[in-house]
Amino acid sequence: MEFVLYEQKGQYAVITISREKALNALNSQVLDELNAVLDQVDLAEVRCLILTGAGPKSFVAGADIGEMSTLTKAEGEAFGKKGNDVFRKLETFPIPVIAAVNGFALGGGCEIAMSCDIRICSENALFGQPEVGLGITPGFGGTQRLARLVGPGMAKQLIYTARNIKADEAYRIGLVNAVYPAEELMGAAEKMAAGIAKNAPIAVRNCKKAINEGLDAATMDEAIVIEEKLFGDCFETEDQRYGMEFFLDKNKEKVKEPFKNK
Repeated sequence: MEFVLYEQKGQYAVITISREKALNALNSQVLDELNAVLDQVDLAEVRCLILTGAGPKSFVAGADIGEMSTLTKAEGEAFGKKGNDVFRKLETFPIPVIAAVNGFALGGGCEIAMSCDIRICSENALFGQPEVGLGITPGFGGTQRLARLVGPGMAKQLIYTARNIKADEAYRIGLVNAVYPAEELMGAAEKMAAGIAKNAPIAVRNCKKAINEGLDAATMDEAIVIEEKLFGDCFETEDQRYGMEFFLDKNKEKVKEPFKNK
């Protein structure tokens, strides 16, 4: 891969978008490489992913405007679909994905961060959907995910005004979970990923699926059925039997062992 790096660190892995000279902007090649990297993740070993950008300035500055500037209507729609397909794969990926936002997260950068399960950022992070200032709409899910995360009114304000917001405001409106000094961001992301990886992996995957599919369900009654099925799916697994046996062991004669993904 030329622009997307992958490093496995035990039970979690780090994906780095590395196109630093272009502030990690997303072009077709980056999207294709990211798609390929996701296909190569060993889900038997890796239980959580961290997504970040190379360098101290930018997470992902946006989609590549140079590439977009000459697109026809049909080509523009196709480019939007390419990005949406990759971001949707990220959003529905079986294991949790943490966005470690280390700087600019504008346009496509904000959109890819919103496709992750959890967003944490550095104090110098900057978020925004500036597309209307360029004569286009957000095209990689921004009109949909932003409204779901921060509410329709705030999403419309940010998108219509094309205004960028700093880390503290992103935290205030619920766009990010936490803000860290730049030098502490990756350490915090890796600590979180390692903590997630210690828990029962089948249960964690089912929780992600239940939350995502439940939010897309038409009614609460339908959403509860999704949860019931995924709750039941955990039973008779080795992880469930071991976890409950350990909890019920009053004398704690059992030694706490890692969950086995079975």
